[in-house]
Amino acid sequence: MRIPQPYLLFLGDVTEPLAAKTAKGILHWRPQQCLGQLRLTQETVSLGLTELSLEEAKALGAETLVIGTANAGGFIPQSWLATLQEALELGYHIASGMHQRLSSFPAINHAANIHQCRLYDVRHVDQPLTIGTGIPRQGKRLLTVGTDSSVGKMYTSLALETEMNRQGLNTRFRATGQTGILISGQGISVDAVVADFISGAAEAISPEFTDHDWDVIEGQGSLLNPAFAGVSLGLLHGSQPDAMVLCHEIGRQHVRHLPHMQFPSIQATLEANLTAARLTSPQARFVGISLNTSALDETDALTLCRQWEQDYQLPVTDPIRFGVASIVEKLHSL
Repeated sequence: MRIPQPYLLFLGDVTEPLAAKTAKGILHWRPQQCLGQLRLTQETVSLGLTELSLEEAKALGAETLVIGTANAGGFIPQSWLATLQEALELGYHIASGMHQRLSSFPAINHAANIHQCRLYDVRHVDQPLTIGTGIPRQGKRLLTVGTDSSVGKMYTSLALETEMNRQGLNTRFRATGQTGILISGQGISVDAVVADFISGAAEAISPEFTDHDWDVIEGQGSLLNPAFAGVSLGLLHGSQPDAMVLCHEIGRQHVRHLPHMQFPSIQATLEANLTAARLTSPQARFVGISLNTSALDETDALTLCRQWEQDYQLPVTDPIRFGVASIVEKLHSL
């Protein structure tokens, strides 16, 4: 079910800029859907959006109040509850990427029922899912995969969607994580799906289609990360990708949070993902490598991209510094 837009971004009372990364992501990729921001204190981190009260934003057409912050433990502070309840009384839906469910608060749940508003706890999956089938379905799909977690798969996916549409390939982004869901307005947070149903969830995220050219499916985890390989494998099988883009962060010395785990090589990662993907998509291929080169200066980053293009015979780019046009150009022939 799609989260109604446009949004009023709720920043609560957080003062740490990193805590507002969800709201920043929504604003960066869907600015047209962000009417303004609501802060509880003057010290709260700001996105530079127009400051709006609940009443003002509602008058401008806001449909959903989005909790755009995160905290350790993913809980909803008591200090926010009065604002959330007032929003429901004014007819807002509320969307949250926190671990703690909005519906776990009796007063919030009651107000939502009374005022016929929806609570979107996007980290949780309530819809019924089936196991994956591997049955071929119409439509072309691109999946981002990674050498590790947190290497830019969501950013790369959204950059690809934007550039593909710019180049005339009618494309839709398919979200598999909480921030991606809030950006797109729909999706399934696959890391909250019971393991047996991950591939089925991926099939549900990108069902058969004939009304556009491509789905770009946001990857999760890494096939060679022992903590998150399960979700990555399920996405590979269920997505049935025609094309894949490998994401990697330059300078990372070991698997994230696991210093005893040696970082996998690029070649090993390419081969492992191709082997897994071809179980359900025999034609799957890599069409590019997306790098986070923030550890390098721009000249060295460009040199590295050119060298890797020779090494791996694929377009290689940093989507922030150099864009993803070179990868998208390769898709026109698929």
